[in-house]
Formats: sequence, C-alpha cells, structure tokens
Amino acid sequence: MRIIVLPGDGIGPEISQATVAVLEAADRAFGLGLSYDYEEIGFASLEKHGTTLRDETLERAKAYDGILLGPVSHMDYPPRDKGGPNPSAAFRVKLDLYANVRPARSRPFLNASAKEMDLVIMREATEGFYPDRNMFKGSGEFMPTPDVVIAMRKLTAHACERIARAAFVLAMKRRRKVTAIHKANNFILSDGFFLDKVHKVGAEFPEVTIEEVIVDAMAAHLVRHPQRYDVIVATNFHADILSDLASELSGGLGLAGSINANAETGRVCAQAQHGSAPDIQGQNKANPTSLILSAAMMLSWLGEQRRIPALEAAGAAIDRAVDAVLADPNARTPDLGGPLGTDAFGERVAKAVVRS
Repeated sequence: MRIIVLPGDGIGPEISQATVAVLEAADRAFGLGLSYDYEEIGFASLEKHGTTLRDETLERAKAYDGILLGPVSHMDYPPRDKGGPNPSAAFRVKLDLYANVRPARSRPFLNASAKEMDLVIMREATEGFYPDRNMFKGSGEFMPTPDVVIAMRKLTAHACERIARAAFVLAMKRRRKVTAIHKANNFILSDGFFLDKVHKVGAEFPEVTIEEVIVDAMAAHLVRHPQRYDVIVATNFHADILSDLASELSGGLGLAGSINANAETGRVCAQAQHGSAPDIQGQNKANPTSLILSAAMMLSWLGEQRRIPALEAAGAAIDRAVDAVLADPNARTPDLGGPLGTDAFGERVAKAVVRS
C-alpha cells in the first residue's frame, strides 16, 4: 500500500510528520504494508522548480494508493501564470476527486456545552462558483472593463448526480437522511437544476429521507440544532462555507478530518480542513489532529472500496486513539490548552493506536 506524502507549506511538514508516525503505528498494529514517498509542493517546489505544483507530481500521484496532502499557502503564491497554481484545487480537478467528504462531530469531553452533532457534508469539489475549475481554458472570473467584474458558475448533470449518489450511498450506512442545500429562491435555474438532480438520484434510494434547506437558513439551523442532520449535500461554494461552520461548532477546524475521493477511479487524498498557519510554522505547536483524522478516513475509505478489513480496522483505531488522547487535558496541543508539541501529540496517538 503506497502513500505519497506532499507536506506543503507552513505547518504542513510538521503535521505531516506526526501523521506519518501515526500511520506507521497503525501499520505495525494491523499489518498494512504501508510505504511512503515524498514530493515537494508549494513554496518548496516553487523555489526549486519554478512552480508550486509540477505536472510530473500530479502524474506521479496517480500511481499511488493514497495521497497525503498537507496545507498550502495558496493565497500567498504568485499568479498561476507566474508559477503559482493552487495544489489543492489542482489535485481535485486534475485527478477528478469530486467528493470532498467533511465530517463534523462534537466531543463532550472537549466542550461540555457544545450541542450534539454527528454529520457529514458531501461537497462537490470540481466545479461550481470556483473560477479555476469551471472553464476548459482560462478563468470563469474576468473583467471586461476596469469597473466591471463578472464571475460565472458551472453546474453539470454529471457532477451533480455523482455527488448526490455519494451522499445517498453514505446515508444508507448512517441514519438515512440527506439534506440538499440550495439558494433556488434566487439562483432559480442553477440551484433548481442541482435540486432536480438530487431528487433524480434520490429516487434510487427510497429508504432515504430527502429534505431541502436554503443555505442561509442552514447556517442558522446548524447553530441552533445541528443534531437534526445526518448527510448534507451541496455544491462547491455552499458546502465550503457550511463545512467550516460545522467544524467550528463541533470543536474547531483543527479537529476535523477530510478526504477528496472518487469511487469510480479508486483515488483518494487525505487533506486537513485547516490552512497552513505560517504564524506558528516551525514552533512545534500545531495541532495535527485534522490531518491524522484525514489519514484515518483515507485508510477506512480504501478498506471499504477494496474490501480490505485491516484497512478499515486501522482507520477506526486511529479515530478512537485520537479521542482517547484528546480526552486527557494534559495530552493536548496549545490551541486546546494543553502542553504537548506537534510531535509529542503524534507520538501519544501512535501509542494509543498500538494499544487499541
């Protein structure tokens, strides 16, 4: 089982190292046969190769069973034509990793006052309002005159139906409820189109309840009663915002895992939900939980897709180990009021995996 590790920018190398330490522990405990290769992306690649992401790196990644993608500082990169493409977007589009799966669940031992939450947001990641992924060539955002900006949105039946199907398949394994997010009261054609495709796919899953919620109302509902929701499906932009909100309500972006996947091609990429946090880079204080949980999701996804129980068991063990460590106030990183550094936290989780 071959994993390519792309540490990225800022705290990326530190949390990637901690995550690999946990994966190595899972490998020892479950006999997974994991191996790792490393490749530079982001500023390290820009300095060495003149681009933040080489075509060779993308092509090479296709040959691996899994991709571990660290956070990137894409807002600080030069323009795309000057060598600064966003690696995260490029992997999603060029490898067609259309399903950005973002779970959010509360942990009472971290915040006793937090409302109960256990949901998953299925985000379509290859089109929508994002101008770097809705045109064959060029950008979907442009200025025809100095005082006019136009941004275009693209939705296709293919993309809407496959993210909807991924949501319904997941809901069948959970509480059998899908909530479709939209703004069809204003985006009558485009969001109406998305809803039509969700209901079309939903007809194949009569056991699953479907509801529609307008995106701004959904933001309020997540704050008021998040326990009502199971699987939430949305187009790229809506889901991007709501997933950050849900993760923050459940404890913070630093505690939320995420994968980008395509069940048809069998490709999967583990990626933390948070950014590169350059302000704490190199200080050994970053919380690696998000990337560790993302790696656990990657193992579980691969195990399910390939029918390899050991991979699924390893993913579940990492998930339990993270909770076991976080339950101890003295085993947390500084962002959670604890004393541990990034590497020490990773070591604690690794030991907990072996004991599980």
